[in-house]
Amino acid sequence: MHYRRRVAISIGTERLVLRRWREEDKEPFAALNADPVVMEHFPATLSREESDALAERIDAGFDAHGFGLWAVEADGEFIGFTGLSVPRFTARFTPCVEIGWRLARSAWGRGYATEAARASLEDGFGRAGLTEVVSFTAVPNVRSQAVMRRLGMTRDPAEDFDHPALPEGHPLRRHVLYRIRRQ
Repeated sequence: MHYRRRVAISIGTERLVLRRWREEDKEPFAALNADPVVMEHFPATLSREESDALAERIDAGFDAHGFGLWAVEADGEFIGFTGLSVPRFTARFTPCVEIGWRLARSAWGRGYATEAARASLEDGFGRAGLTEVVSFTAVPNVRSQAVMRRLGMTRDPAEDFDHPALPEGHPLRRHVLYRIRRQ
C-alpha cells in the first residue's frame, strides 16, 4: 500500500491537540501501558522498555506512511494516543489502515476518544487520501466498540476474526471488525 507522505504537524479539535510524539510523552505513556485496567483488553501490560519501543514505532509510522497514531493532549497534558496505523499482522482484511486509541483512565468518559478519532479520520480521508479505515478490538471491549459506532463505523459479524497473534483458547482472541468508507 502506498500513501501520501506529507505529515501535518498537529491537529486541533475543540478540546484536544493531536501532535507528533515528544520524548517527555514516554513517561506518562509507560504509566498508561502499565495500568492493568487500561490494558484489560490487551494480552499484557507493557514494561517501560516495551512502552518506549512502542512509542518509537508509533512515531516512525508518520514517516513511513504519512499518517500515524497522534499523541493526544488535553489541557496541555499527554493523555494517550489516537490515530491511524497499518497493522503488522496478516488477516483476510489486510493490508488495511486501522484507527485506534488508548487513553489514560483519567481521560475516560469525556468523549475524548471519539473527538480525537473523528479528527484522525478527517485527516486520513482528507490529507492522506484514504478511502476506507477499519477498527477492531476483542469482543469484550464494549467501550471501544461504542466509540466505533459513534464514529459511524459499521460491523458485519461475518467479518469477526481470531487475532493471529493470540493463541487458540486465549480469552481475547476473538475480535470484531468495524469499517468506515469515505463519504
